[in-house]
Amino acid sequence: MGMPSGTELLIIFGIIVLLFGAKKIPDLAKGLGKGIKNFKAEMKETDEVVTDAPKKVENSEEVASNTETPKSTTQA
Repeated sequence: MGMPSGTELLIIFGIIVLLFGAKKIPDLAKGLGKGIKNFKAEMKETDEVVTDAPKKVENSEEVASNTETPKSTTQA
């Protein structure tokens, strides 16, 4: 199943015009374009945040020495 041919695209476009009307199609295309633009901007921003974040690797011995176990204060 490949790309639709010219006739099939024309039929699909005709159905879209019938469903939405010729006046709504530019508004739909504009909204779709803005949505794609916002999505790409957010993806780029997310990539910049991830690459700029410092990578902190904690040594397991450091974590073990920093955590103290509570000592029991009750006497038996």
